[in-house]
Amino acid sequence: MNGFVLHTPVSAPGGAAEQLGAIRRAWGFLPNLHGTLAEAPTVLQGYDTLFTLAGQGTLSPAEQQVVFIATSRENGCEYCVSGHSVLAAHAQLQPPAIAALREGGRIDDPRLEALHAFATAVVLRRGVLTETEVAAFLAAGFTRAQVLEVVLIIAAKTISNTVNQLAGTPLDAFMAKTAWVAPQRRARA
Repeated sequence: MNGFVLHTPVSAPGGAAEQLGAIRRAWGFLPNLHGTLAEAPTVLQGYDTLFTLAGQGTLSPAEQQVVFIATSRENGCEYCVSGHSVLAAHAQLQPPAIAALREGGRIDDPRLEALHAFATAVVLRRGVLTETEVAAFLAAGFTRAQVLEVVLIIAAKTISNTVNQLAGTPLDAFMAKTAWVAPQRRARA
């Protein structure tokens, strides 16, 4: 873990202890990501706030998971793709769609594929899209507000994806059946 500690409410510095306790109560366990983020209490708070706000938008839970997985895949985050694969199934995203997201394929559902393509383009090109690309997203039934909700989800995942890459955050037990290896690492193996 590159010297990073998986903090608990007992070991967490500063104001992170109380927040970790609340996360443990909400999730029923303490995700390793949050234990890692607790090293910097403000970063833990920032991530948790963005993640919570993402869930309050108008994208459905399944649509949110499309963006979470697409972003994490493009960033090569094994922890987040593994975890969001489980969360996507809980959000009723169909297994073929989850598999397509994990492997960079196409989703059969046109609306979800439009969301997938849009989120991927935003990540890869850092928001520099053409009017035609934005219009295609809107034509799939999404709104301009949802364009910005996609950006919010990408912002949350950018924090967790980057921290997980830097810290080498180990997978949580619930991810065992959905463990994912980034294509970059597959190519090196």
